[in-house]
Amino acid sequence: MENVNATSPIDQDYAEDKFEGIIGNGTGLKFVLTEVQRVAPTDSTVLVLGETGTGKERIAGAIHKASTRRDRPFIKLNCAAIPFGLLESELFGYEKGAFTGAFAQKVGRFEMADTGTLFLDEIGDIPLALQPKLLRVLQEKEFERLGSGKTHRIDVRLVVATHRNLEEMVARKQFRSDLYYRLNVFPIVLPPLRERREDIPLLVSHFMEVFSRRVGKQISSIPRATLDAFTSYSWPGNVRELQNLIERAVILSEKGVLANPFSTLDANLVGGNPTTVDFVALPAAQESTFLDSQRAVILRALAASGWIVGGLRGAAARLGLKRTTLISKMKKYGISRPGRQVEVAGLNQNLEPDRPWQPVAD
Repeated sequence: MENVNATSPIDQDYAEDKFEGIIGNGTGLKFVLTEVQRVAPTDSTVLVLGETGTGKERIAGAIHKASTRRDRPFIKLNCAAIPFGLLESELFGYEKGAFTGAFAQKVGRFEMADTGTLFLDEIGDIPLALQPKLLRVLQEKEFERLGSGKTHRIDVRLVVATHRNLEEMVARKQFRSDLYYRLNVFPIVLPPLRERREDIPLLVSHFMEVFSRRVGKQISSIPRATLDAFTSYSWPGNVRELQNLIERAVILSEKGVLANPFSTLDANLVGGNPTTVDFVALPAAQESTFLDSQRAVILRALAASGWIVGGLRGAAARLGLKRTTLISKMKKYGISRPGRQVEVAGLNQNLEPDRPWQPVAD
């Protein structure tokens, strides 16, 4: 992953970890993060679009972390998870005695997010009857709690997300056009995982490490056929499905080898022609050491960045890692700065003369 906006007002130390948890360095993800960099310093409303499981909440969190409001509240609400009768009170709150069962005052999500960011997931599921009130808050920056005539002024930056096609919903009169235009100030479209296959090896590596630590297993290798299956699968559930399958694979793993989770699935879901991932150096042997492929990915990122580790143009940013995490991995894999021409995943690099490796700041 690469931060291409070198003139960002965000300080360098913060820039190294503002995208923590967003893994990948493919062109599709790079474009998304460039858009995040552009819109984050503003207070404009952002509409995040994408299929279920593509990481819309993580992008919303990245917008908040890269904004001037990053030290203020980040409040989340999934509109599809709240029953119709309760959604209004969740958003705007209510006064004691406003209705039967209202035994105490309740503060709503808009009020909780005052001076910060409010993320409303699945905005396409908000009922038509409630949409005018939401529109008023966005336009006037004010609202009333249920059961109260007192108007509250708020300063909230809104980020919303949906997997639905809001334009089609507007055409079918299922979503107000004026609300749609108010939300669609700065749309960001997340690519599905099947369109960012070059990121799959990094995601596999990340989730494998997370779950192997969680279940207390040491996994050091992966069969090439298993990695090919991951890269060729259609991923209807996107990154969330990949995460769940890696968890299953780790649980099933024995003798330090990552199991193939597809063996328990319908074989028709897995493509017959594995996709070649150019920047991962896979050995020709039928069963390859996954640590070798991880090492190759890190070496390629270091070579592409001129062996700069930290900063906006460093290898850590390209890989979506913290600088300290990358240094730890380099020590783990015995990576030091070479002095001769090396070949990394088919990329020849003429590097500087032999000298002890030192992390280089941007």
